Amino acid sequence: MTLAMHQVLVIEDEPGIRDVLGVLLTASNYRVVEAESATRGEIEARAHKPDLLIVDLGLPDLDGLDLIRRVRAWSAVPIIVLSARSAEEQKIAALDAGADDYVTKPFGAAELLARVRAALRRTATGALLSPEIRLGAIVVDLARRELRGADAGVHLTPLEFRVLENLARHAGTIVKQERLIREVWGPEQTDDTRSLRVCIRNLRMKLEPDPRRPRYLVTEAGLGYRLRIDEPPAG
Repeated sequence: MTLAMHQVLVIEDEPGIRDVLGVLLTASNYRVVEAESATRGEIEARAHKPDLLIVDLGLPDLDGLDLIRRVRAWSAVPIIVLSARSAEEQKIAALDAGADDYVTKPFGAAELLARVRAALRRTATGALLSPEIRLGAIVVDLARRELRGADAGVHLTPLEFRVLENLARHAGTIVKQERLIREVWGPEQTDDTRSLRVCIRNLRMKLEPDPRRPRYLVTEAGLGYRLRIDEPPAG
């Protein structure tokens, strides 16, 4: 379900891409504000207080990373980077600067809209919309720490539930592995990436239809993990 009438600020210097994004977002019931430079983008962000920013990194007057840092100094608004820069270090730099997600050009319309919905859902509550998440036929009740719809012999450990809950709080967006380790294992264990990899592997074995081709617990190479969840059935 689209979160209707949210306002999205698109900060992009290429008119053709601004036009495409404007049509795409408007057709999905979002109000769109546009800016062609970082300076104009910050002015529009302060004036309109949008619900979400889509930011290109290659802006004519200021690097998008600097714009993100400026916005983060006064706002927690969700920021999705949309950039042709595909190198891993660029993605890491954007997330470190304060971006919530990163989409590489050329982009798919359906994927971009899904990222927008995920960022807005997460911000709407600041936490889980529901203690239950649906992964195909399996429903995970994070409050009661139980599974439904799974084989009777499938159980998650307390550690696995904590990792899953942290991912669920940011469902649809990238969660950096350092953050996961810090929040689940503690700040003194931030170098222990092996324990996180083992935990993710075990979760996939228990929750994924095909653990070798993860559908829900997705690795973002060099960055962290993304949890994709299914929408609950209508009714």
